[in-house]
Amino acid sequence: VQLQASGGGLVQAGGSLRLSCSTSGSTYGAYVRGWFRQTPGKEREFVAAVSWNGISSHVSASVKDRFTISKDLAKGTVDLQMNSLKPEDTATYFCAIKGTPGWSLALVTRSSAYNYWGQGTQVTVSS
Repeated sequence: VQLQASGGGLVQAGGSLRLSCSTSGSTYGAYVRGWFRQTPGKEREFVAAVSWNGISSHVSASVKDRFTISKDLAKGTVDLQMNSLKPEDTATYFCAIKGTPGWSLALVTRSSAYNYWGQGTQVTVSS
């Protein structure tokens, strides 16, 4: 399976962006779909995750009041709606698939638990 993240760009502080993660190939076994972000020199940071059936989801406390993760069943995408963006949200955002069963916060927030990664989309928030 291949993942493609899109929707990044340059936005002023306070603005919004919607990232979308599409897939090609079979998503059978895509138990969890996640979003992470990374800035140069730092480790990849968990942003949000949703289970394959949409029943379970989790958003990082650092963005919980501003970001929402959702699944678009019609498009087959997993979207990250980002509102009230701040300069500190500037990063490359990656979508990922955890191809092993199991949901726990300790598990889905860990980048090493994910098997497949997209190429990333850059989000830049200007002050």
